[in-house]
Amino acid sequence: MGSKQIAQETFDEAVQENITEFEMDPEEAVREAVQQFESQGVDLSNIVKAVRQPASENGQKQKHEILLTLDSLGRAIDTSDLDEVAEQLVVFADQCKEQLAFRYLAGQNGAYSTVFSACQLASGDRSLMLKAFCTLSAVLDGQPDLLDSAGQDLLLKTLQEHREDVELTLAGIRCVRHACLKHEQNRQDFVKGGILPLLTGAIVQHGDSADVVRTASAALRVMTFDDDIRVPFGHAHDHAKMIVLENDGLRVLIEAAKAFTDNSSVLSELCATLSRLSVRNEFCQEIVDLGGLNFMVSLLADCIDHPDVVKQVLSAIRAVAGNDDVKDAIVNAGATDLIVLAISHHLANPQICEQGCAALCMLALRKPENCHVIMEGGGALAALQAMKAHPREVAVQKQACMLIRNLVSRSRDFSQPILEMGAENLITEARAAHRDCDDVAKAALRDLGCKVELRELWTGQKGSLAQ
Repeated sequence: MGSKQIAQETFDEAVQENITEFEMDPEEAVREAVQQFESQGVDLSNIVKAVRQPASENGQKQKHEILLTLDSLGRAIDTSDLDEVAEQLVVFADQCKEQLAFRYLAGQNGAYSTVFSACQLASGDRSLMLKAFCTLSAVLDGQPDLLDSAGQDLLLKTLQEHREDVELTLAGIRCVRHACLKHEQNRQDFVKGGILPLLTGAIVQHGDSADVVRTASAALRVMTFDDDIRVPFGHAHDHAKMIVLENDGLRVLIEAAKAFTDNSSVLSELCATLSRLSVRNEFCQEIVDLGGLNFMVSLLADCIDHPDVVKQVLSAIRAVAGNDDVKDAIVNAGATDLIVLAISHHLANPQICEQGCAALCMLALRKPENCHVIMEGGGALAALQAMKAHPREVAVQKQACMLIRNLVSRSRDFSQPILEMGAENLITEARAAHRDCDDVAKAALRDLGCKVELRELWTGQKGSLAQ
């Protein structure tokens, strides 16, 4: 994908030139413009690749269809024609959901303020409120910068006042989630405004709604992200602690899981959020004490054919295994065999191989007795098979190397069996192929008893060699 950007106007002018100067039909003109800009390394992901439509009023410039709808919505709001507002909100939301380029163009042309006005106009009219907030969610998807403090206040107020309304709650939470993805300031503002108890409260209040539980859980998880590259230090860790300590988040999530034993998508979402909350030893232990480990192991066994679920469960097991006591509980629950099975069953999936090796790596760390269980269950062989299957995936190579090292660092008797599986060549190849693997691969080879050739890198300073 290109790194250069152009304005929508520039693209539209190129399309129009193809039509008028080169007599191309509209579809051919668009294709030619796309090819022209992409050949120059231009990123067109935010560009609407279509011909502008004639405006509805004489003398107006041609506009793209989504902007014509936005104009119609604005006029309906200005005249307080609630029926027309409702109709245009639905049309506009559908267009926004089609692709990011549509809502980006709309966002650059005042869509947020127009939809916010619709939300205000809809106050007291539940049906219209629902449409307005669903549209706001569509506009904010991928565009969290559009939300302002007035919008934050409106969302918090709506979730507070309509907490018993399952559909409005769902629409409001979707808005919050979209507004907080990759936007640290919005996250901090919402947390200060009291969003965390509203989210956990929604899960409790609407515990029979799969959509609410899944979406609220996802919104809680977003509050623990550190994904805004514009901010050097976020509050992800603090937010995770607040969810657990001040809002009983672990209990809320694990209790919610009991209502959806047959719904893998909800359980997968809950696992993903639990893994983000496992930031302290006592939190990991609490997850086990509340029954969270049992449902994770059961979910892994029941959904072994579903890669998305398997990946999330492995990630959650990896996270809670940060506690040494929990490691033993995981092994005693029989999870190691299931983790090895998951890697072998999804050997073509690099993410599952990575998470599976990482989970076994955590279980083996400082635990020789666990290493015996992992070896007997075929964990080392599975890790080496993952390395062989994904030679170009640095994350898989690193996690497998760390697992091998953990297996033999305190149990040298395993070195020869692992070497006989072909470990030395695979680890040496990983070290040669990936600079990021150098340290972990070298440590694994050393603990396996292999001769390690040290790399010498000239630092540019007299008498200084770095290995």
